Amino acid sequence: MAWYRRLFNFARSEKLSRDLDREFAHHIAERRDELIASGMNARDAESEARRKFGNPTAQKERTREIDILAWLDSAFSDIRYSVRALRRSPGFTIVAVLSLALGIGANTAIFSLVNAVLLRSLPVSHPEELVAITMGPGDFEVTNPIWEAVREQQDSTHLFAGAFATTTQRFDLTTGGEVRTADGEYVSGSYFSVLGVRPLAGRLFTRSDDVRGCRAIAVLSAPFFASEFGADPSTIGKSIELSGKQFEIVGVTDPAYTGMTVGAASQVFVPLCADAVISGSDANLTQRQRWWITMTARLKPGATIQEAQSRLKAMAPGVFAATLPANQRADVTSEFLKSTLSAEPQAAGLSDLRASYRTALITLMVVVAVVLLIACGNVANLLLARARARQREAAVRLAVGAGRGRLIRQLLTESLVLASLGTALGVLFALWGSRALVAMLSTPRSKVYLDLGLDWRMLIFTAFVAVATGLLFGIVPAWRSANVDPQQAMRGAGRGVTDEGRRFSLVKTLVVGQVALSLVLLIAAGLLLGSFERQTSINLGFEGDHVLTVNVDARRAGIAPDQRADYYRTLLDRLRTVPGVTSVSSVDIMPISGARWNGDAIVDGFTPKDRADGIVWFNAVSPVYFATLSIPMSSGRDFGANDTRDSPKVAIINESMQRHFFGGKSALGQFVQTRAGPDLGPKIQVVGVVKDSKYGYVTEPHSETIFLPASQQDNVRPNTVYALRTAGPPSAVIPLVRTQIASMSPLLAYRFNTLDNLVAVSLQRPRLLARLSLFFGALALALAIIGLYGTMSYSVERRRNDIGIRIALGAERRRVLSMVLGEAGRMVATGIVVGVAIAVGATRWVSALLYGVKPTDVPTFALAGAALAIVAIGASAIPAWRAARLDPMEALREE
Repeated sequence: MAWYRRLFNFARSEKLSRDLDREFAHHIAERRDELIASGMNARDAESEARRKFGNPTAQKERTREIDILAWLDSAFSDIRYSVRALRRSPGFTIVAVLSLALGIGANTAIFSLVNAVLLRSLPVSHPEELVAITMGPGDFEVTNPIWEAVREQQDSTHLFAGAFATTTQRFDLTTGGEVRTADGEYVSGSYFSVLGVRPLAGRLFTRSDDVRGCRAIAVLSAPFFASEFGADPSTIGKSIELSGKQFEIVGVTDPAYTGMTVGAASQVFVPLCADAVISGSDANLTQRQRWWITMTARLKPGATIQEAQSRLKAMAPGVFAATLPANQRADVTSEFLKSTLSAEPQAAGLSDLRASYRTALITLMVVVAVVLLIACGNVANLLLARARARQREAAVRLAVGAGRGRLIRQLLTESLVLASLGTALGVLFALWGSRALVAMLSTPRSKVYLDLGLDWRMLIFTAFVAVATGLLFGIVPAWRSANVDPQQAMRGAGRGVTDEGRRFSLVKTLVVGQVALSLVLLIAAGLLLGSFERQTSINLGFEGDHVLTVNVDARRAGIAPDQRADYYRTLLDRLRTVPGVTSVSSVDIMPISGARWNGDAIVDGFTPKDRADGIVWFNAVSPVYFATLSIPMSSGRDFGANDTRDSPKVAIINESMQRHFFGGKSALGQFVQTRAGPDLGPKIQVVGVVKDSKYGYVTEPHSETIFLPASQQDNVRPNTVYALRTAGPPSAVIPLVRTQIASMSPLLAYRFNTLDNLVAVSLQRPRLLARLSLFFGALALALAIIGLYGTMSYSVERRRNDIGIRIALGAERRRVLSMVLGEAGRMVATGIVVGVAIAVGATRWVSALLYGVKPTDVPTFALAGAALAIVAIGASAIPAWRAARLDPMEALREE
């Protein structure tokens, strides 16, 4: 390091040119001696050494190197000085660093989610080349016949470098009893090769593995391979049971790859053709009305997405003509044949999580950015107050010749050091916070997996936030401090500096801004909390407490399709005998489960305005379903034992359907027909009307719904759901229910849930938004109050002499108290006015996230403003009380 220090000494010396000449002469001599030692004669060595180090260009380059090293040395000195200065003020440093850490940590945590859900590309080779083949924007799902037609066109035309199909699936890992699932995918044979995924062990699928009648083989993900099989290499070739069928394990994927779906981690991959192995038939593979898979392709090198879209559009008519579903109405057929194919970027994969939380995440990103602005305002206020105490230091440095630019650089370095410390602590907070947020997104049945690791976006974002934050809160205090008058600052204790009034005006402006931004966040939190409260108080039309749900699948028990109805009816009778169960019913679709079953309804005398006007929602239930869920009957009767497959077809409808199709008149005794393809079904007589209840989601309007008796259904599903109303907690009867199911067959697969949990899961997003907005609103309020408290304390300290003189001359202490509180009140009132003006425009951005609450809800605005005013004035009362109790003699003695 001797040469390093010597060069810095040269750079600081007034004799720089002479020192540089000596330095260059030294290098010339060294180079000459090296060349002579290598065998070159002395004359040529001298010439070569001078050519290398003695010409003006080399000298300029060397001078530039010395300047850079000198600048670095100066920067390191600034950093060391800043660290020492911050260590001398531990209270200031701790408050500033914690404020920044909370703001930066919140931003980093939310951005890590935004990056993982919205921005991060799939961990595959050249993900930017991947495109989704769709039937329109966002219309990703297609039938297997459509995929096969597209694959044939791809094979013959080589439109893409490759293409594959996939769909998500949950596989049951147990041989019977309560279900334990593994998340997986059905994939076509070209899936792994197109993505460029390599095996960790064994092999991956090829095209020959994905043909009709294929073998039952599986590929495992590396994490699943490790957790289930201990990463034992001998696992390859062994079998794993998936949904009751044995699959041979042929390979394990690369650890970096866990599937196409963002937010989920696929643990098992099976060929698309294996759907016939699990389902027992190839219905899904040949079904032209089963929309269940997505298509992805890789562009050829140099190809553009626009070219792919043009080729797909030309291909579409032939594809849809060859895959036309049978038994469709003429208008549906015409609409299907007009369908087209398109391409959309697929680098980031598919995700329901992305569709559900995109708006929420962007909103939260704005919220935490505002929190960071408030934190920056807080630190700026602290720096401005601190600058007053350091006026003498700045004056001395200016008096002995330091330039104002040099002083500004030193103070900005101190701000950047503070920002760096805040960033380091904030990243630790973000690591914990981002994982806590992912846990909030997860449910007991659906765990969310996100890659929260650092990538270039996270590094750039964190570095940008650190630098921008340091400059944002540091540049104005640095400028103010460097513009101090040395002569006035050196007088006495430094009071009476001419810039003092302007500095305090800036402090008050920052406080007003903090109050305004805090009010905006409080109003947003109030709106989202109000929205969540409205959703939790929605009349669902049923009572979900004390309702246990049991989903039972009889396929593994070997029950033939024509025996399922009697088998499930027998189990229903056994569940009725469970102690603590007051009523039991079977149901095809549980309310608020997200499942759907709709179709056309035809009623004499009703003419739909369009196709959607005639669509109703269906459900198949057993007797006492409405009593079990406490759905009141409006008129008519419930289903009974006499409603059999051989008896006249009957139905129960809700009040919405009665109003829509029957004009509000009684529907009892009237007939409804359903349409299956182009043919009408048999007439169904309405025997009952029930009150409206929610069908698929909590926030959806009540839909026209028709309930059919399960005993009259021709096609009984392989699985059914039982709803059990219990006298006590649902968990208390679970062991007894297990016993009854096992008594039917140990091979029956089943899983438990509660109706309350279904409702809670459906409210997960508004609940998360409400909690986070409340947290960040409270954090912003706390930062603003700290800023206001510091400002008023600074104001009282700045005016100690003035207040002491007032008290000495007879001013009442309550007048002093009201004077300080009045000053605080004016700042708060100004901030509230500004905040309301900002909130009126800003809260409209969250209107899409609100339910039952207007973006300009007056009570929310008023309550947020009142709460902020009360807390702010309360924080100002402490400095005001200190001012009122000031000893005038002590204050005058300081003067």
